[in-house]
Amino acid sequence: MKKIIFNKLSLLALSGTLVLASCGNGDKPDGDEHMTDTTKVDSSAANNSVPSNEMSYQVPSPKEMFQFIRQVGSKNNKRTDVLNSPDNAKTYSDAKSKAVNFGIYSCDLTYCSIFEIGAEALKYFKVVKQLGDEIGVSTSIKADMVKRLEKNMGNPDSLVEIADDMYFSSFETLQNGQQGNTLALVVAGGYIEGLYIATNLIKYEKNSPAVERIAGEKFTLENIIDFMKKYESDASVKDVIVKLNDLKAAFEQDVTATDKGKVEMKKEGKDNKVVLGGGEELSMTDVQYKAIAEKVASIRNSFTAGK
Repeated sequence: MKKIIFNKLSLLALSGTLVLASCGNGDKPDGDEHMTDTTKVDSSAANNSVPSNEMSYQVPSPKEMFQFIRQVGSKNNKRTDVLNSPDNAKTYSDAKSKAVNFGIYSCDLTYCSIFEIGAEALKYFKVVKQLGDEIGVSTSIKADMVKRLEKNMGNPDSLVEIADDMYFSSFETLQNGQQGNTLALVVAGGYIEGLYIATNLIKYEKNSPAVERIAGEKFTLENIIDFMKKYESDASVKDVIVKLNDLKAAFEQDVTATDKGKVEMKKEGKDNKVVLGGGEELSMTDVQYKAIAEKVASIRNSFTAGK
């Protein structure tokens, strides 16, 4: 599993690690090898590079979200109307819109790869590379990736890996280049786009694992906002934080958490996989789900409009 660590980011209550553990009251679909939440503490990184009073935060990848949706929903969902059109890329002229939409297009590329929309994947890769060059991550997007994409159009697993490679190598380039403000905008764009696509693909159903998965995104959002606050002296970052705080307020109002008891580690399945039990179970009503989806759409559309 590829990952990128945000050092010196306080992880709020470790709650992000509980999201998938509570989905569906423990009922998971078959073939759930990818259903592992990537929002967690990396203890080795914390020991090596982070002060003892702080924790490391792992960037949430849209890969896990979309794989989860594909497994609990339709494997043949190939909607492209929920994506940001590649034609819009030429309208992004300022640093903020370029960074935010780099995150959005990277998320769209991952979606196309996972749902096996090969022709669209190539289009989105080219747009990501274009914006990547403009925000300073050109070294992480190798020219030979285009050839790899073209060669693997019929191999969805390879497409997903290529998209994931690019996603995380771009983050590493920004982090290593001390471009924290740009990284903050990229992460925000990718997060909102993933949530926007998810809320468009998933219809509300009571006790749906997918709906509970989306409800759990409130924890990821809290951590992203906390990370972004380190760069709120940047006007663009501060503006995006305001929008994300509006979404956070919607989550806090509309997501209900039920205490399932003490959080404990237990082993399940033939391979004795360790999972988290207990903690909080999250739920939303149809009206609450719609309110969050509308707020996400409003923020996302402001991003794609370059605002």
